[in-house]
Amino acid sequence: MLGTRYTHGSPCWIDLGSPDTAAAAEFYATVFGWEHRSAGPAGGGYGFFQQDGATVAALGPLTEEGARSAWTVYFQTSDAATTQMVTAAEGGRVRMRATEVMDSGRTAALTDPAGAEFAVWQPGSVKGLDRTSSPGALVWVELHTPDAEAALGFYRSLFEWRWASMEAPGMTYRVVSTAEGDQDAASFGGAAELQDSGERTRWIPYFEVADVDATADAVTVSGGAVPIAPTDIPDVGRLAWFTDPAGAEFAVLDPRPMG
Repeated sequence: MLGTRYTHGSPCWIDLGSPDTAAAAEFYATVFGWEHRSAGPAGGGYGFFQQDGATVAALGPLTEEGARSAWTVYFQTSDAATTQMVTAAEGGRVRMRATEVMDSGRTAALTDPAGAEFAVWQPGSVKGLDRTSSPGALVWVELHTPDAEAALGFYRSLFEWRWASMEAPGMTYRVVSTAEGDQDAASFGGAAELQDSGERTRWIPYFEVADVDATADAVTVSGGAVPIAPTDIPDVGRLAWFTDPAGAEFAVLDPRPMG
């Protein structure tokens, strides 16, 4: 699971682009108990979701033409400009060139060759999220793509990721790890082939919760939807998939194995 000792290729930040940031802040406050703190007048409407003063995610208005509401996963890089160049050379797309964010760091918005959007973060004064892998915080990220091996080959060229295949009902699942350290201990996410012709290529964030069913109820009451109802996954835990009222997809996981 995710930690906060970020290395090259680690998921280190996540933010939500929303057409109505006030409504989004209210929704996620109800679902996860997050508090929203504005980045201030210079932040352009950007702000931070926090637990007890610790940043667990962020929120901002949609800034790209034609953008839909979605969560964006950021991966750490030692050099955002180099990562964007490799992305373009390997068939991906640069949506926003490497840009300084005051003294906080440097970021670039990218798209992989199959269409999954992501971003990179070159840390300055901000290394990443303050808290992960605890209730209400990011615990896992998952890529859904037409060809998982091809997609992971692209990301390996950027981040030197490793992965191991495992068989799951009706699919092969690939558990992805950063380049450094023990492969199991360095795992942070997975990749799977799309299961439906209408499914979109994208990254899905998972947030840890103590009670998946109660979270599903909170999502429904607050105007969200539950496309995948709470389900037990042997040796993994209990999970569910949601969309918020603006259509952004996310998932939750209680990582206590059910058997």
